[in-house]
Amino acid sequence: MFSVDIKKCIGCALCIKDCFVNDIEMIDTHASIKNLNCFKCGHCIAICPVGAISTDEYNMSDVIEYEKKSFDINPENLLNFIKFRRTIRQFENKDIEKDKILKIIEAGRFTQTASNSQDTSYIVVQKNIQELKKLALESLNRMATQILDNSTSPLFRRYAKLWIQMYKNYIEDPNKEDRLFFNAPLIIVVVSDSQVNGALASSNMELMINSLGLGTVFSGFFTKASENNPDIKEFLGIAPEKQIVTCMVIGYPSIKYSRTVPRKSADISWR
Repeated sequence: MFSVDIKKCIGCALCIKDCFVNDIEMIDTHASIKNLNCFKCGHCIAICPVGAISTDEYNMSDVIEYEKKSFDINPENLLNFIKFRRTIRQFENKDIEKDKILKIIEAGRFTQTASNSQDTSYIVVQKNIQELKKLALESLNRMATQILDNSTSPLFRRYAKLWIQMYKNYIEDPNKEDRLFFNAPLIIVVVSDSQVNGALASSNMELMINSLGLGTVFSGFFTKASENNPDIKEFLGIAPEKQIVTCMVIGYPSIKYSRTVPRKSADISWR
């Protein structure tokens, strides 16, 4: 439950004004949380000027007081940081420290979710990457055969031929020309009930990955393979009803970029 320490509360009503579901009321000049409609977003904790609101449902040690020097980011630097990011497919043969992995997941954990569902989870794969690769490539190989038998789409057929070649390469040598995981040391599979929630978390995780001097590629091939292979979910311990939203292939880049790249002009409609 969320609760108000009336000894601290100054009756400013900021929490009442900011509560989207109108679950806070004023009683005898102090705020009182009804805990009827509350979906535990924490806005009341964040807005209270005297820190009078807390909850026993989350770890209150997560709460950090705002300080401009620790929280604010120069907007031009942030935009350049976003522009400079690149999809990385060349990695060093170097393990990633556990504290960095936890920071990446922390960036996902604190990403917003619809109705504060917090329904996103993370599967960290390090020791069993080869087994996961085998399952995914077997799935892609089966899909490719079906595509070549039934589809006339040039794009689908191109991918199908690539998947068959990837599978053949794996059978010859599991580490040869790995175009699925690129011999990276770490995979994080992002799972959610919502595509949007999982994608938002993955986006923030990528920002953290880049800030840690790491790089990533989103393996669309893997997510495609997982759609038609329940064995992949079983191997990862994912419930059948859950969605694999992204597969983040992560490592230390063995390549260095020197500049940003151009993009098409933004398609904007002003109304």
